[in-house]
Amino acid sequence: MNLSAEQHRIPLSDGNSIPVIGLGTYSAPRTTPKGTCLHSVKLAIDIGYRHIDGAFVYYNEHEVGEAIREKIAEGKVKREDIFYCGKLWNTCHPPELVRPTLEKTLKTLQLDYVDLYIVELPMAFKPGDEFYPRDENGKFIYHKTDLCATWEALEECKDAGLVKSLGVSNFNRRQLEMILNKPGLRHKPTTNQVECHPYFTQPKLLEYCRQHDIVIVGYSPIGTCRDESWIGQNSPEILKDPVLVSIGNKYKKSPAQISIRYSVQRGCVVLVKSSNTERMKENLEVFDFQLTPDEMASIDGLNKNTRYSKMAMWDAHPQYPFHCEY
Repeated sequence: MNLSAEQHRIPLSDGNSIPVIGLGTYSAPRTTPKGTCLHSVKLAIDIGYRHIDGAFVYYNEHEVGEAIREKIAEGKVKREDIFYCGKLWNTCHPPELVRPTLEKTLKTLQLDYVDLYIVELPMAFKPGDEFYPRDENGKFIYHKTDLCATWEALEECKDAGLVKSLGVSNFNRRQLEMILNKPGLRHKPTTNQVECHPYFTQPKLLEYCRQHDIVIVGYSPIGTCRDESWIGQNSPEILKDPVLVSIGNKYKKSPAQISIRYSVQRGCVVLVKSSNTERMKENLEVFDFQLTPDEMASIDGLNKNTRYSKMAMWDAHPQYPFHCEY
């Protein structure tokens, strides 16, 4: 398959397709100026991005929707050119909440459907208006729900035409098997969005997903924003790794481009986050070279099992996914 900056879609198991490079839209809601996401998404579409990854819990889906609609109105793109991924948040797992939550996202975006809708995390929180419900002692309030029942409600949303493809995020093997082995399964997960980069290569999960035609969508492919509320500040920085720097020098590419190309050659979709024009362009310029098998093996060897986003504040949740090896 010849992928290019202009055309880099790969097939999903349900007959749809997904662009390999996607734009992440998360930024800290309290410190991000209004309009930042709107500007970034419009700029990204102008540059050539067609895959936009968002979520209701990011507090900026209204800006994403406005950007997409503006570019459609300008004639820059058609709706079918854009691939939008939305997410079902932890407080919305009860089956009766799934469709209303998706409909709220569609109303916010002012779009008729989303291309991919995923369960953001396998951990359910107490339903309600608070995204992060806590008790009087400040402890998170969890909720017991059946992931299979949640999935059945998502299948109904797909059958109703509200979403083209279904997927999950941060699911381990056991949680994927729970869905895949569900009696009466009508629509299997097409994707599993997880942290994936040269310091956390996830080989076993990647192979398991390959066996079941589930595409890995990798977030933090070049590291993270190092938000101290989520990320350990002593975590190693991928982009300073001498192996990536050396390979980059050979191809006249940045360490970030080498990291992205590595994931693409592994068959992963990559989510990159930037509002800088030059870096946005650079992140798409990974289709004019190919890493050799030896170079791929060298990057494989960088794996340190370093998970930047451990979400340790929720590690007591019965469905916390990261206690398992994969």
